Amino acid sequence: MKKSFGVMSVAQLSVLIQTAAVDPVDVVEDVLGGIEAYADQTVFTALFKERAIEEAKASSARLKAGRSRGMLDGIPIAWKDLFDIEGRATTAGSTVLVKDPPAKADADVVAALQQAGMVSIGCTSMSEFAFSGLGINPHYGTPHNPHGTDAPRIPGGSSSGAGAAVAAGLVPVAMGTDTGGSVRIPAAFNGIIGYKATRGRYPMGGVYPLAKSLDSLGPLCRTVQDAVWIDAAMRGLTAPSIARGTISGLDVVIPDNVVFDGAEAGVVAAFETAVEWLIAEGVSVSRVTMPAFDEILALMAKHGSLVTAEAFALHRERLAGPEAAEMDRRVVVRTRLGEKITLSDYLAILDARERLTADVERIVGDSFVAFPSVAHVAPPIAPLEADDELFFATNGKTLRNTMLGNFLDWCGVSIPCGTGDADMPVGFLLSASRGRDEALLSAALSTEATIRGDFV
Repeated sequence: MKKSFGVMSVAQLSVLIQTAAVDPVDVVEDVLGGIEAYADQTVFTALFKERAIEEAKASSARLKAGRSRGMLDGIPIAWKDLFDIEGRATTAGSTVLVKDPPAKADADVVAALQQAGMVSIGCTSMSEFAFSGLGINPHYGTPHNPHGTDAPRIPGGSSSGAGAAVAAGLVPVAMGTDTGGSVRIPAAFNGIIGYKATRGRYPMGGVYPLAKSLDSLGPLCRTVQDAVWIDAAMRGLTAPSIARGTISGLDVVIPDNVVFDGAEAGVVAAFETAVEWLIAEGVSVSRVTMPAFDEILALMAKHGSLVTAEAFALHRERLAGPEAAEMDRRVVVRTRLGEKITLSDYLAILDARERLTADVERIVGDSFVAFPSVAHVAPPIAPLEADDELFFATNGKTLRNTMLGNFLDWCGVSIPCGTGDADMPVGFLLSASRGRDEALLSAALSTEATIRGDFV
């Protein structure tokens, strides 16, 4: 039986395309067919059949003429439904934006990857307005985690469809955004790679915002190498500039406070096993207390969260009008909490953020930070839909570990490191201080095989 092109890594598929073993048009037709035949039709909110075929034909013509644009030419990619796609209204997972004017141009990063030869397949589902780490959406449906066998389980959010699409083998790569964990959480829950770049690494033009002081972008894919290739193209480079590092001698810091609180035993076991494997390969590991982590939680309890304040400012008029009744009630409740955050609260958060970021950078230095991406595996969907109190509690716990990195302006890569309860995937989050993306990706390249172990 023919292997679907959607289940391949970007690198595997690139070899076939660049050597003319397969034609980009055949790849795209196969991927579109796989999406249409997939049992869960909530993963995608739109398919761009005509555009995808035209882009694939253009790629095919370039390759036959010896004018390949590089390793990504002809590779299919899916986009979280908050990236502008020319000629389509950007819904951001909501029905209230459906009647907005169509985008006049592609988002900057969509255009950058098209210039690299990539083929835009469609838009993937997401939490409404990207404001949840669970991925539940009452308007377009909630994609099921492909690894869930006992009950339908959440895909994680807010880049829910992106995570499910890659994990299900529908596309080799999907683009997400990350404001509090929205790339790394679905990557962890779905057993794939999720790279959150330092905020500002890529142009944000044409990306629907949630909280501009936190919003960042990144791909969900099968390997770190794939993320490296995509990163280069998003920055307008024709080839990656990041080299694979040496695993022996790497310095990794593991915090012993906050990030393991309430963690499931299976998650801790999978993470610690990966740590043991890294130590055996020569990685230097130290356990430290990060006072800033406790301070961040205390700061949020006292003043509110930065994301809530900025989300409320963005949606203030919408929440005061009839559109609020058309929104996910849980998104409305969370966003309205921002109304209680005063200007003095907001400024206090920003001042503390600058101080704590500097404090942590002094502690971490050139080392990398590691802890579980999420303290639990993906839970079943039904109880969360039925119980708002459980929803909010689970959402907070799901976001807790990753949002620390957003607050501190870190970059991070979630790498699968085994399974926990119900044989669901566990993520190993490797992070670095702001702007150290090259060093982080180099370290992730060198440690990926060790961290993953037997998990594929």
